[in-house]
Amino acid sequence: MVKIKRSFPPPESLATEARKSAGRYDKEDVIQRLRRDFHNKCYICEIKELQDPNVEHLMPHKNGKYPERKFDWENLFWSCGHCNGVKNNSRYDKGIIDCCKQDPEKYLKFWLKDNDVVIDILDSENGTQKRTASLIVEVFSIANTGMRTYTSDKRMKLLQKEMNILLKQLEKMRRFPDSKAVKRIVYSLLRRESAFAAFKRCYVRDHRKEYPELQKYVSLDT
Repeated sequence: MVKIKRSFPPPESLATEARKSAGRYDKEDVIQRLRRDFHNKCYICEIKELQDPNVEHLMPHKNGKYPERKFDWENLFWSCGHCNGVKNNSRYDKGIIDCCKQDPEKYLKFWLKDNDVVIDILDSENGTQKRTASLIVEVFSIANTGMRTYTSDKRMKLLQKEMNILLKQLEKMRRFPDSKAVKRIVYSLLRRESAFAAFKRCYVRDHRKEYPELQKYVSLDT
């Protein structure tokens, strides 16, 4: 999960649909804007080029119990079906980090350790951070049904593949420090727009002595 810059003003359809008895919050203008703003990446697991995109509510509207949330542009997020389904659990109803208002990388550390996702929390007493960390770990490891086992395992394998790509390119950069082509690849892998960016950026920050020249590309202040 990385910081996302949400565009404004809200899509026009939201105000129109909110006045209807059976209005929809997923009209084409909403879909296109979310897809662009979130770089066609699930904001929870960070898988790219979603095949099953969902318009997800950060704070649940509970089928009309909280009508003010249903068409609130700032409450709509771009998610994959897997993560939306996992998040649809009452233990997350109090909310997770809003990555459009806060930078998750300032509060969480994202690791792939021994083929497991591990999320370290800056403030162990902060409920929002704890729920966010729990959700991210869960979407990569949940195995309570056959389909969820398959989809969480798929995300884990894609994360491992992406991390291996980064490690190989970092090794190339050490071997060929003057290669502009290699540097361009590394820079692109560290952009927030890339798949599983939080994990890759955290790795480089944690290895700042080995990669001092890359720290400006993973800075939490930019």
